[in-house]
Amino acid sequence: MPNNLTYARSGVNIRSADKFVKFISKFTSKQNKNKKQDNIGNFGSISKIPNNLKKVHLVASTDGVGTKIEIANELNRFDTIGIDLVAMNVNDILVQGGKPFIFLDYISINKINQKKLRDILKGIQKGCKISNCELVGGETAEMPGTYSKGKFDIAGFSVGLVEEKNILKKKNILEDDLVVAIPSSGLHSNGFSLVRYILKKNKINFKKNKKLKKWLLEPTKIYVDEVTKLINLNLIKGCAHITGGGIKDNLSRIIPRGKCANIDLSKIKTKEVFSWLKKNKVIENEMLKTFNCGVGFILIVKKNNFSKIKKYFKKKYTPYEIGKIISGKHKVLLNGKINW
Repeated sequence: MPNNLTYARSGVNIRSADKFVKFISKFTSKQNKNKKQDNIGNFGSISKIPNNLKKVHLVASTDGVGTKIEIANELNRFDTIGIDLVAMNVNDILVQGGKPFIFLDYISINKINQKKLRDILKGIQKGCKISNCELVGGETAEMPGTYSKGKFDIAGFSVGLVEEKNILKKKNILEDDLVVAIPSSGLHSNGFSLVRYILKKNKINFKKNKKLKKWLLEPTKIYVDEVTKLINLNLIKGCAHITGGGIKDNLSRIIPRGKCANIDLSKIKTKEVFSWLKKNKVIENEMLKTFNCGVGFILIVKKNNFSKIKKYFKKKYTPYEIGKIISGKHKVLLNGKINW
């Protein structure tokens, strides 16, 4: 047994961790065009709330990307899951009417791998840029006794700002308001344990399938730019981020008591990846409660505002009507079937 015991001998390399922190500081400073990013490496981060906002409230969210990280590990590609991580947090902040302000990440890993961590960080920074929020700090934990070789996990935490007048409240949703779908970019970051089970059960080598590789690591769509504009223009009454639980579970969270979102599933424009999953014997109900099925975000709007919101979206994310608000005791009713 060695006479001189060190932290490094136990599997934790502080020098390697410090090297990664220095990379983060330099990289984020360059991305933000600042000479120095004071928040990175400090005990905590300080951010000044803009002076032009009135009666400001904070909106906080935390989330991860689930077992999509296992797909990234299998394909040895890590530059997109950071975008997913930011998306899962900032899209939730939009639901309260908030605009993402700051973001922090947590990465836990068996052994620090500079290239892997830098690729993840680049994705996180890209997601922050898309959502116009600042990466102000985080934590990287080397945990050799917890994770097996090559394994890791990531989590994120975001804080947004919302002026009191822009808070989206359930009580403003009324009968005859429209339920509007915004397309997803694909699977986003939900249902990957089922996806991986299908791949394993059917012995599908997705590493050699270009289409599957693209589908499986397609980054989650970030809706911040478009939805923030609509909130500021008072064009929407409510919105829902469609994640685990599907349309029904997530939409029901924003519908007021006594009202019901009456959804026509036949109007949903699904994507090829979901058709592929359906063909692999995932039953209808499981599809609907596990995946977004092509609808990444939902807006509740007045009828006369529907035509006004379309111009704020690129063609591939053009909003379309899938239902309306009626009176009823069930918050969400799903009618018809998706044309897979």
